[in-house]
Amino acid sequence: MAKTTIKQVSLMMRGLDLCMFTTVSGRGITSSRPMSNNSDVNYDGTSYYFTNGDTRMIHQIKKNPHVNLSYINDGLLSKIFVSVSGKARLTKKFDEMSAHWTPDLELWFKKGLKTPGLVMIEVKAHHIKFWKNNKEGEITLH
Repeated sequence: MAKTTIKQVSLMMRGLDLCMFTTVSGRGITSSRPMSNNSDVNYDGTSYYFTNGDTRMIHQIKKNPHVNLSYINDGLLSKIFVSVSGKARLTKKFDEMSAHWTPDLELWFKKGLKTPGLVMIEVKAHHIKFWKNNKEGEITLH
């Protein structure tokens, strides 16, 4: 496996906006759903997602903050697969959320950062594994 840095992973992930965000239920059953990191793709090992605070995903994160993010780019010239294992943290702090807010989020959250129940999920990666074309690598953080 190739030795790599977070900067190399960031360059590889540039443009990968959508992922499957996986949580674990109280019974140990995994559940995944598509999420966007809001084009906040200058990746440093931490990613951010916005959602409604009263969802099954939020309840699962409160009980077990260990999550997995799965990214894919199945392009003609380059195939990239990235699996990020990390720990999620929930916040409703306006200053933290505004640093990662983009106007296109208003498509889902009509009142912007003032949307009732709005929560930001911060995921700090612990382990990243990737496959790019016929190479693979991994990195452990934190």
